[in-house]
Parts: sequence; structure tokens; C-alpha cells
Amino acid sequence: MYSHASESLIKQAREIQVSELQKFYSRLMKMLQGKELGHDTVDSLQRLHLILSATKYTRTLPLELQKRFVALLSSPAEQHQVLSAAVLRETLPLTGQELNYNHQLNSHAAGLLLSQAVSKGDLSSLCTQLLRNLESRPSEGPTHSLMHTLPVLNSVLTHSPECLSEDQMTLVSKKLVDWLRYASVMQGVGTSSGGFFTGPRSRQPVPIAELDGSVSGDFFTVLCVGQGFTEDQWMNVYSFSMLRHWLLTYHSSCSTTVDAANRLQLSLSLSHSHSFSNDDRSEVDGSVVSMVSATSSSSRLLPPKERLREKAFQYCQRLIEQSDRKAHKKTDTELQKACLVEAVCILDCVCVEDASLVYRTFPCIKALFGRLSSELSYARVLLPIAQFYLNHGEIAAVDCENVWKVVFGRFPTELFNDPFLAHELLRFLRLNLESIELRVPQYTRYFPNLLKFLAWDSPAMVDDFVDLLPSMVTTGTAVELLHTLLDLPCLSATLVLQHRSTCLPISEPVGRSFVSLDAFRNPSFRGLFLFLLRTEAGSGDTMDRLSTLHELLVEAADWPRVTQCARTVPVLLHVFFNTIVTIADEKLLAHLILVMLERSSLLLNIPAYIKEIHRVFSCHLLRLCKLHPSLVVNQSHELLEFAGSTANVYSKEELYTHVVWVLGEYLSVSCDSRCSVSLITSCFEALEAVLFEITSSAPPTGKVCPAPKVINTLMSALAKLASRSHDLIPRVSLFLSKLRTVTRSGSVAWCSDEEDLVAIVTRGEELWSLLKAPGVAQSVLTPPPHVIAPQWHRDTNVALPLQLRALTSLTHSQ
Repeated sequence: MYSHASESLIKQAREIQVSELQKFYSRLMKMLQGKELGHDTVDSLQRLHLILSATKYTRTLPLELQKRFVALLSSPAEQHQVLSAAVLRETLPLTGQELNYNHQLNSHAAGLLLSQAVSKGDLSSLCTQLLRNLESRPSEGPTHSLMHTLPVLNSVLTHSPECLSEDQMTLVSKKLVDWLRYASVMQGVGTSSGGFFTGPRSRQPVPIAELDGSVSGDFFTVLCVGQGFTEDQWMNVYSFSMLRHWLLTYHSSCSTTVDAANRLQLSLSLSHSHSFSNDDRSEVDGSVVSMVSATSSSSRLLPPKERLREKAFQYCQRLIEQSDRKAHKKTDTELQKACLVEAVCILDCVCVEDASLVYRTFPCIKALFGRLSSELSYARVLLPIAQFYLNHGEIAAVDCENVWKVVFGRFPTELFNDPFLAHELLRFLRLNLESIELRVPQYTRYFPNLLKFLAWDSPAMVDDFVDLLPSMVTTGTAVELLHTLLDLPCLSATLVLQHRSTCLPISEPVGRSFVSLDAFRNPSFRGLFLFLLRTEAGSGDTMDRLSTLHELLVEAADWPRVTQCARTVPVLLHVFFNTIVTIADEKLLAHLILVMLERSSLLLNIPAYIKEIHRVFSCHLLRLCKLHPSLVVNQSHELLEFAGSTANVYSKEELYTHVVWVLGEYLSVSCDSRCSVSLITSCFEALEAVLFEITSSAPPTGKVCPAPKVINTLMSALAKLASRSHDLIPRVSLFLSKLRTVTRSGSVAWCSDEEDLVAIVTRGEELWSLLKAPGVAQSVLTPPPHVIAPQWHRDTNVALPLQLRALTSLTHSQ
């Protein structure tokens, strides 16, 4: 909300009258005609901007005043540029007026031009105007005009890449070649450091230097330094900044007009002849020619696109060479890293377009990886290198195993708490998932390591892992991955402990809140934590010691990172089960059901987390059994053991209810011929014992009464089983009749709500009535499939479709 003063100003701006506004325009016009613009003028400009922006409709300025604002765009004071651009952005340009900023172009004027371009035609004319700037000579206008052209052109291309014609693309490609390769290697005029003999006239041209202070021996790049830059050197910097965008936008592999092998042979043969032409300016300035520029004379024979590709290749090779120099300043070191990232990405781009460059590039990339792979500070540089190996490793027939060990193994292990690297690595995986699954089969082996990013910063990473998790689910990783997802809060706590362990000295006494830190440092429990921190899958498990682990991490249940992580696990479990049903056989699904039953009791003690996991397990247990009813017979022993435990009624109500339901629903000969009478009887007796126990006594101390849904599900399951084995009908009927008698005497200890008790008794009476007619009970409680999912309206052998068609024809005829 605005403050009272702000609301008052906005109200005044909206209610200003036309006559008052015209007077204000006149006063402002007189101010702008003065030689110097003081504070009063700035205040008036700010007030005009408020007036124009506060109204719902767009105003039109008087022509002369608008021209003054256009002229103000080229003011040496940036504050005036900002205000004039802001005012003009709120107005309608006059019909037929062409605002020409050819010699006044700066970032604010460029932003105004882009905001006023409302169609593709406007953008095309703007591009034509910008390209006219590129063709002009420095003497034709101020130098800053040309320097702002490329950034603006780059912005235009982002919005509408199709606005350039083929001739215009050729022109830009030629200009980029000139700026990238032939910029001056002498320093520009810098700011004087003081002194009598330090004026501009006394200074002699000085060569551009490297970041380590040595004299640059080759062509200019963004990693060259000096007291000042010339215009062509600035254009070199701007050209490099937009080079990758330009290549990705306007170059494609199909645009190659010369056979790659022939072009490579031509390049090599001409590089040995050293027949440099007069128009190739890389040698005119007398600089030392490096091995990178040895093929410069041959590139003039190539079409513009291919020539730009060759010069981009040379430029990036030069940058990689320069990045090996020891920079004097830390900021220059960061600049080297940023330039390395861009250089490798551009090399990858040109190699995608021209496969012949792969063989020339790989030795350099391989050497760069060998130099940087042990330096964690260069982790973000290594990701583009990994992209290069992924795209071209197969063509070059190189071993990429070491690259994946660093990217998937070392990075998550040691840099799990680096949010920028986590974002870049997960983005790399998402963009290249199909290629990684095809060319990096060991990728799925690293899922315990990759999940560390999620365990450390769950809210920021959950969307990435929703997309990535299906690729990690295979028949070989499914069981361990399910355990790992359930242990994710424990992993989060362990990462916090690992981080604290490095921050707090071992000798420092720890308080009560760091009891788990002592356990983390204790050699007796080291194996538990090391398993959670494992890098690859398939290195054992800790099922027999999970209870111990949860006791050690009991204080972590309310840590923010752990609770946030716990909230993401149910989401990922849904993704996991939705994927596994599409690839797993019944044997694997049976194993997963066993895991669900076992792990329902082995979860970190976060009540909300445990309840949500049980809900997810219940949902997918029903789904698995519905898809494969024979799973109930396959896992009948484990399911009966779970359902026969009265304790599960009170601690795992949701999951217990669904286990009982699947037993009553699918333990039938119609679902699996292996379902014998003895199996039905044993299941009946287990459920009968539980139902009798929970309805004959009060719940244990500290527990609430069982939900009516649990008791109704137990009664329904017993009735279903009895309808399939009629010898059991008297037993369940006896219980149901006793239930009715017991409730008549008043309140009971196992149900605290009278309405719930009425619902239970009503359900019992319905089942009792059904069981009096066994044949009807079986049809109702276990209906055949064609009754459950009728499709009579599609069956042409019955009369209903014929009647429907007759009625339809009658209604249409009327």
C-alpha cells in the first residue's frame, strides 16, 4: 500500500485539469530551452512522469516539447536520459514521426525504441536503423552510438529473431568477424594518473596486456587489459557477449555450403603456405601470430557464416589459452571462469554445426578438463565441458567415464550446499535427459548422490526432481530408491550434521541441541551416516539399524531443513509409484509391497510425515493390487501378519484399513486360482481375532478409539471371506449378532461417539441380513467383473443399444 503522502500526489496527478497541464507544459518548455538544467527542471520532469503514468490513458505531448525530450536522450547527464526516456515511454508517438537515434543511441534510448515497437514491421525498421549504424565509420558520429548498437540488436533478436533478412544476417556476421578477430592490440587513451608530464599528448601507444601483466602477443580478447579500450576493442567485447546467441539463432548444421572434410583439408594446406593477403588485418599490426591464427588466411575463402564460425573457434581457443594465466586480481579470476564457460559453450555450438571442428577442439577441451577437474572452484566451468563430452564424445570416440565421476560423483558430494551449482547441474540434467539416458547408462547409479541437492534445499529443487525422478526409476534401482526416498529426511539431517561438523571444532563442547553431532562423530555409528552419504547405489543397506539411526536423529525432527525435506517426500513417492507400475513385473511389485509394510514402522519420528507416508502407501497399495490381484496371494503371509497385529489398528489406521480391504476384496478364487479354502480361513481367523480384541476392551493407554472405518472394513472383509467359504458364515453371524446385543446396553469402551456406534451397528445388520442368503451375499459382496464395470450400452448382442438407436432416430425425426 502507498503511504498517505504518495496517495495524495497520485490523486493530484490524476485530477489535474487540461488548462493547468498546458501551463505546466509551457513552463517545462522554457526550462528545457535553457543552457543548464537545474534541480527545478529535474523535479518538473519527475512530476510530469508521475502525471503521465498515473492516468489510465496515454497522453500526447506537444510536438516541440516531445522534440526537446528526444534531444534530452543524448544529454551527458544520465539522470536526464533516464527521465526523458521514462516520459516518452508513457506517451503516444506522433503519427508518421520517425524518431532518429542514429547518433544518440544509448541504453535508455534503446529501451524506448523497443517499448514503442508494437509490430514485426517496427522491429524490422529498427533493425535496419541499427545496422545502418554498424556500417557507419567512427568519424561519422559519437563513439558511444556504435557501442550500444549490438546490445540493442541482441535484445531485438530475443523478441523477434525473424526480423532480419538474409543480407542483414550476412552483414552482421561479417562485422562480428572483424570485431572479434581484428580489434586493435594497442591500448586506448586512459584516464591520466596525475603529474606534469602525464597529459594525453605525452603518452605513447602501449600494447594490450594479459591478466598476469605480460604483454599480449596475439589478437585482442575480453581477457586482455589496459588503461583504456578503443572503440573496436569495446565492440570486440560486445561481439563476444552476443556471439553464442547469434550462432544459436541464425546458424544451423544445414547451412554449411562446403563439405566439412574438404574445408578442413583446405584449411590445413593453406595454413602451411603462409600466403597472407593484404586485407587480412591480423598481421598488419605486427603482433606475434599464434598457432590459433595460422589458418586465418584460409578463412577468407569461406562464406560469411562459416568464416564467423572459424573466427569464433579461434577466439575461444585463445580464451582458453589465456585462462591458464595467473591473474593478479580476484575479480579477474572470476572473469576467467565466466569467459571459460562462454568459450566452451560457443565451441560446443560450432561443433554441433560443423562436425569437422570436433577433432580440432577435443584436444583443447580434454586438456582443459584435466587441468580443472581437481579444482572445485571451477565446478561451474566443468558443466559446459560435460555438455561438450555428452554431445561429441561418441563422435570423437573418447572415454567420458572420468567426466561423469566428477559431475555426478564429486560435485553433489562436496558441493551439495552450493545453490548455483545445484541449479546448473539439475538444469543440465533436465535439458539433456534423453541423451544422458542413452549415452550415460551409469547415470542412474548416482541417484543417492544427486538426491543430496534435494535433501539440502528441498523447496528450490522439488520441481527439478519431479521431472528427473522417473529417469532414475529402473527395475534394478527401484527397491533401493524407495528406501532412499523414505530416508530423505535422515539424509537432510546428516548433511546438516556434516556441515556443522566442519564448522565446529571437535574439541569444542557441544550443548544439548547437538547430541546428534556427537553421534555423527562417534566411530561406532559412522557406518550408518556414511551409508546415507554414499555416492553410488548398490552398497548395502541399514534396514537392521534404522531404529538406531532414528533414535540418534530424534532431535532433528524439528530442524527446518528436515521438516521441509519431509514435506517433499510424499510428492516424490507418487512420482515413483506412477513410474514403477509402467516398468515393473509382479515379482518386483510384490517386493515393493513388502518394503511398504516394513517401512511403515521405520520412519523418522515426524508425526505429520509418518501420517502422510501411510496415506501414500495406502493409495498405491490399492492401485497395485487392482492392477495385479494375484499380488495379494503372493504376499498373503506378509499382509496377514500386518493385518493380524492389533497395534497397527491404532498406529497405522490408514494403511491398516486398506490392507484389510485388499485382503477381503482380492483373496478370492476369481482373482487367483491359487486361493485355497485354508488360506481364506487363516485370513478370516486373523481378522476375526483383531476385530474381537478391539471391540471387547478399551483402547490401550494413550491411544484413541479405533475409527468406525476400521471396524466397518474388518466386518466387511470377514463377510466377504465367509461368502466364499460358507463354513465361516456362522462365526461371523454370531459376532454380528453379539455386536447388536452389546450396543443395546448403552455406551461401549471402544467407541466414544454415539453416531459412530450407530453407523457400525447399521453396517453389521446389513451384513448379517446378507449372510442369511449365502448365494445372494456372494453376488453382492463379490460381484463378477461384468457387473462391476458394465458396458451394456456398447454390447451389440443385447437389445439396449438397438432401443437407444431407435429412440435417437425418433427424437431426430421430430
